[in-house]
Amino acid sequence: MTWARQYGSSTVNDEDTRMGAIRAEEAVRLAEQNDRAVVTVAGHSSDASECAELLAMLGLDAAGGRRLRVV
Repeated sequence: MTWARQYGSSTVNDEDTRMGAIRAEEAVRLAEQNDRAVVTVAGHSSDASECAELLAMLGLDAAGGRRLRVV
């Protein structure tokens, strides 16, 4: 058995696990950033139709701002 076969598989699994965790953290960070952007756009819009138009132009989902807790 070669060294790569004997020892490589656990290293690959560890690397996959770390990359999966990094991707999950990035997805959460991106969702939070998009949520803040939705709230910002809504705050600067003059009415609901303008807000919807701006969100569509930016590729943002209006439901995203609902996940953000504004205090």
